[in-house]
Amino acid sequence: MTTIPTRLARTATSSTSRVEQRKRVLDLYRDWMRGAPEICTLYALDVPASTVRAVIRQRFEHNRYVSDPKTIDILLHKSRQEYQESMNFWKQEPHVLGLLLTSRERPHRTFLQKFYEGRDEDAVLPASPSNV
Repeated sequence: MTTIPTRLARTATSSTSRVEQRKRVLDLYRDWMRGAPEICTLYALDVPASTVRAVIRQRFEHNRYVSDPKTIDILLHKSRQEYQESMNFWKQEPHVLGLLLTSRERPHRTFLQKFYEGRDEDAVLPASPSNV
């Protein structure tokens, strides 16, 4: 399959209303859902498209209650970029598996738990998930 970089290219836009923002989110969500089988095929993943779709839905649900318009526009832009890179086969299999199938959330710890561990590194996520 040949890569056509402009096939999925979109101009970076900011939404003017909530209705437009909602439409853009739903369009992106549909694009991801429709692209799940192609992602599995392109990267020869050992997971079914339904699993990829479930992870995509979980990622969208995680940001469901974001209400700041500028934040939503940034999330849309980043997700559109990830979609374009995935569909144009600009990633390798470990990148896709890392994005889709591993959780980037850390367990909630109190101040004392972090203090007893001897570190306070909430802003920095470890490079590999095995260190979590």
